[in-house]
Amino acid sequence: MELDAERLRDDIETNATFGAVAAEVGQGRTVLTGSEADKRAREYFLTRLEDADLEVRCDAVGNIVGRWEPPGCDPNGSPVAFGSHLDSVPRGGIFDGPLGTYGALEGVRTMQEADVTLDRPIEVVSFTEEEGARFGVGTLGSSVATGELDTREALELEDDDGITLRERLDGIGFHGEEMTDASEWDAWMELHIEQGTQLTDADAAVGLVESITGITNCEVTVTGAADHAGATPMFERSDALAAGSMFVLALERVAEEVATTHEAAVGTVGQGSIEPNARNIIPERVQYHIDIRDVDHGTMDTIVERCRLSLARIERCRDVTTSLSRYRDTPPTAMSERCLSAAAATTPDTDLIRLYSAAMHDTANVGGVTDAGLLFAPSEGGFSHSPREWTDWEDCVVASGVLAEAVRSLASDAE
Repeated sequence: MELDAERLRDDIETNATFGAVAAEVGQGRTVLTGSEADKRAREYFLTRLEDADLEVRCDAVGNIVGRWEPPGCDPNGSPVAFGSHLDSVPRGGIFDGPLGTYGALEGVRTMQEADVTLDRPIEVVSFTEEEGARFGVGTLGSSVATGELDTREALELEDDDGITLRERLDGIGFHGEEMTDASEWDAWMELHIEQGTQLTDADAAVGLVESITGITNCEVTVTGAADHAGATPMFERSDALAAGSMFVLALERVAEEVATTHEAAVGTVGQGSIEPNARNIIPERVQYHIDIRDVDHGTMDTIVERCRLSLARIERCRDVTTSLSRYRDTPPTAMSERCLSAAAATTPDTDLIRLYSAAMHDTANVGGVTDAGLLFAPSEGGFSHSPREWTDWEDCVVASGVLAEAVRSLASDAE
């Protein structure tokens, strides 16, 4: 099968105009769930699905599914699904999500034009709120589709303006009544940009992801005593920020040590607050939110326990109290060998490597309920979530071709 490179590029470039932002370098977009840009992106995608004669449905949280029943397939058979998402982070790039969504649609169009024979229906999917940029819950749409998140709970989520997901979707006309159950899919495949440099470092065209990182989030609090910044002698202070800074450096040191034997291990303090946050007052309390990831769950546990030990040492040497609450623990997700083998076997002439994903994707959720595979296309410079994000058009076509061949193989193997 030979994909239409210009058609795929045109779809991605058209999608890039929705929510386009000015950038000195590259091309960026901001597409938040329920925004005008989101509405336009969804409407264009829906039109393109209909142009390909797919039967379209929108579920209760706005997930969009286009279904194709190839001539001769069992319409009651479990479908093979593939796709990604259309939303973005603020000032994100044009490939993160849309490559996988439109790569899937191009795969269907190519199969139609090649008159392929399949045993199973095919579904093209765009999940809602993958980035979590508006409602603070990443991979929201796939979480609902896999039963990880209750539909009603998801619809009642509020953004920073106090507007619910239900209201946002109603406002753009994409609050459907259908339900998407990913466990009914025979298999799932997703194509995504790598967002790293493993592929370019290896001079490989496509990555076969063996595992998606797990994520642990913890809230760390350090409490000291507020006092006058001028009148309190240096050796009589209980400075929560100074003690908290020791913890930030301790986490970095722990993660670096662990990463010498587990290369995917990372630890980050990415969010914090200071109280009372006044220039002339010694900080009484600091609170950090930390992000720990690895493709080995035991390694994540190790980093958390070493964080607890670091906090205990800080309490002993500084006049402060500390606490650590582990409020999220998502284990790593192994990909289905069946799906990865389908991709590898159908493209013997393409340079492939096996790697891991250091970022979370909808596939991590879907992999918990059915066979799932994730493919990566090269990211120039590893840039992502930025207008500098770039994947060469030829690389987009090659990776989309691998995706199409893998889905074709999976859908040709009815039980």
